[in-house]
Amino acid sequence: MFRLFSGKQWTGSAHEHSDISASGGIVTKSQIVFTAILAVLSIISFSCSTTSYREVYPLLTDGKYDSEFPYRGCSGQLEQISESVRMVSCIAYYKSWVFPLENKVRRSDLHDPLLKKKAVKEVFLNQTASGSATVIYCENKRVALLTCAHVVDFNDTIFTFYRGEDKRETEILQSIAVKDHQTNYVATIQGTHNLDILAIDKENDLALIGQVIESGETTPITVFRYPLGKAKELDWGSFVYLFGYPAGYRIVTKAIVSNPNRDRYGSFLTDAVFNRGFSGGIVLAVRDGVPNFELVGMMKLVPGHQRYYLTPAKEGEQIEFDPTIPFKGDVYAESRVEIIYGVAPAIPVEMIVDFIKSNHEMLYDKGYDLRSFIAPRPDEKQAAK
Repeated sequence: MFRLFSGKQWTGSAHEHSDISASGGIVTKSQIVFTAILAVLSIISFSCSTTSYREVYPLLTDGKYDSEFPYRGCSGQLEQISESVRMVSCIAYYKSWVFPLENKVRRSDLHDPLLKKKAVKEVFLNQTASGSATVIYCENKRVALLTCAHVVDFNDTIFTFYRGEDKRETEILQSIAVKDHQTNYVATIQGTHNLDILAIDKENDLALIGQVIESGETTPITVFRYPLGKAKELDWGSFVYLFGYPAGYRIVTKAIVSNPNRDRYGSFLTDAVFNRGFSGGIVLAVRDGVPNFELVGMMKLVPGHQRYYLTPAKEGEQIEFDPTIPFKGDVYAESRVEIIYGVAPAIPVEMIVDFIKSNHEMLYDKGYDLRSFIAPRPDEKQAAK
């Protein structure tokens, strides 16, 4: 044994050879060997840890959805998936009649053949909406896209009522607007002009739109081909990708799942920064590393609070005025939705599958066979045997 004392020599056994260090101490050869071994072990340990991370991490296949950022690039697959997602634009055209208060028109008067003569003004107006839709079928010159019901659904009739002195609505009609027609347009799909609403579930905010593709030269249409997952298997912190057209831009972004299994279908929330136009965008989770993507849901209505404002001009009109001078022109009331960012609810894939299954016969009669979209994954088929 030996001990080191400050300003003293190393003291070893009588059989050990010693060397004199530059500081005046004596270092035995055994100490030199010991130090060298420690250095080698440190290098080996660092090398092994790096190699283990690179080789073992990709092999962590627990069969669950990943909760960590992907360990390698998958830009090619993400681009391919985004090509199956399109922007859908919808316009509903209305004819509206405005009635004066003194005529005291009520809803019970709607069948009166002289109703239109009681109106003081007849105007045409429209409502617009845009969102995201995913191509899930393209066969036999037919194309079908999955989206949210609120993107393509407009009221057939819109009523407004006069308000009393207590600011509450009365039974007296101020105006009535009746929908004349509607267009659903996907600009990036050639051969289509006005897509039909094939099936709709307003309660669960689901819709299928489609059309027969006109003959002629068309560009290839990318169809979503990845397997359907299970939203019920998502957990707190599961990592997901989202695809859509917020504000009209083709976007892929990432999010983290919160509050999984909110209902019997497996509804969940994400922390995605949601903007108008993202409704109908798809949500994909990763099972055991990329590119093992699975569809687990679809983004629904943007959460927000409705606010009302008084403005000097209708939105879209350009009027210059001095804000330091009291405005004396016409004033309009407008409503706007203030979006709640970072809280984005999703429709689970289980609900989507039930929606398609419940409409299968009707869709099949129209020429849309979606059995290939809702077919189980290969591992599910094996488990069922």
